[in-house]
Amino acid sequence: MTDLAIAASGLRKSYGDKTVLDGVDLAVPAGSIFALLGPNGAGKTTAVKILSTLIAPDPASGPIVVGGHDLATDPQAVRGAIGVTGQFSAVDGLITGEENMLLMADLHHLSKAEGRRVAAELLERFDLVEAAKKPASTYSGGMKRRLDIAMTLVGDPRIIFLDEPTTGLDPRSRHTMWQIIRRLVADGVTVFLTTQYLEEADELADRIAVLNDGKIAAEGTADELKRMIPGGHVRLRFTDPDAYRTAALALGEATADDDALALQIASDGSQRELRSILDWLDASGVQADELTVHTPDLDDVFFALTSSSAKPQEALR
Repeated sequence: MTDLAIAASGLRKSYGDKTVLDGVDLAVPAGSIFALLGPNGAGKTTAVKILSTLIAPDPASGPIVVGGHDLATDPQAVRGAIGVTGQFSAVDGLITGEENMLLMADLHHLSKAEGRRVAAELLERFDLVEAAKKPASTYSGGMKRRLDIAMTLVGDPRIIFLDEPTTGLDPRSRHTMWQIIRRLVADGVTVFLTTQYLEEADELADRIAVLNDGKIAAEGTADELKRMIPGGHVRLRFTDPDAYRTAALALGEATADDDALALQIASDGSQRELRSILDWLDASGVQADELTVHTPDLDDVFFALTSSSAKPQEALR
């Protein structure tokens, strides 16, 4: 448990007859990025609210430890260890960016001198110095998000919850946010990220959990999750009809596309399998004009695991 920033066992939350979280287990290593994926209504934000002490879990939940502190017995210590950036910006648009930062410093009971020092450092770190004296209402979406995270860092938290931090941002602002998140982790911060952008989880996360119907459908690295889904293949395309026919006869299990002079061979895309195919081509004296590898991506994983027509274990067969 000492190397885990967050550990939750049997996390449960219901509202009346509706079960939002149904026995969720979470283990987030310190200094890592953990991404929680799931469709709308899957319970991602509810999980963040519980782990950040904003709402209480159901009594039937197991132990929850955040930042080394028991959430049930010492929630104040948990709050001192974390920062939260929600789906909706906490920035006050009526005051300047600098004033937003100083307000957060006051809330953290920093002295005026310390508050100004911390605010100045963070405004520079997040490239907001030129806009610091302008009302936050004039900021772009990306600038507001940067200010939002800068405000979260005023208390120097070691664990940060980012609930869909790039929703609504343009691609350039999203990539800027990714760089910010990577720098946070490089500084030793643990990031618990929820997102609906699969590319974002693939790009950033050390581990990913897919939440569906209140339960964790699967968890692992991006590569581990992709390997769970069938459909990977190698495609060989030929321009010489004779070479194509020779290869089609030799590779009887391959799916043939006579019109395109192409063969599709089921494969996990591993180096071992690719080497085997290339060795066979060389030994047979057959020249493929094009070889492409197709592996399932996180989109495939997401759709398989969150399908309304099949249970996750069925989708992975």
